[in-house]
Amino acid sequence: MQDKNNHDTAGDSHELATDGGMSDVKREQQIDYMDVEINLLKPATPFMRDHLRVIWLGFAVWVLTTFAPITLTRLAPDVMTTQMPVIGFPLHYFLIAIVGPSAALILSVWYAKKRDQIDEKYGIEQPTAATETTETVPDDAAATDGGTDE
Repeated sequence: MQDKNNHDTAGDSHELATDGGMSDVKREQQIDYMDVEINLLKPATPFMRDHLRVIWLGFAVWVLTTFAPITLTRLAPDVMTTQMPVIGFPLHYFLIAIVGPSAALILSVWYAKKRDQIDEKYGIEQPTAATETTETVPDDAAATDGGTDE
């Protein structure tokens, strides 16, 4: 019978591993995403957790701005179909035609800014479209059809 009161870890295969004092940025740079299992309910890395938080928040706001006017019109048609005194349109029309698309546009800008903040936090750099290559072609190069210059 083995003694379970012994705290010697020489024969124990369960060793604790530390992160070595690395920051989230350094740890994120060392992760090979091809080997990481993607799970939307339990993200594997801090970057994924932060990004998923932004996605869920944006999704909740989108659902609210898209489906709340329709649901309110179904639940309280008298209130939602009355004419607005300033514009003269029914309230549900204003919410669906103006607030819905405006919210989608604002959410797009908000997501882009939040994603840039997350990328900056974890040291992720996006390539820019302004990178130009300046290659010189010699004058005696053959034409692309195999012919020669005239």
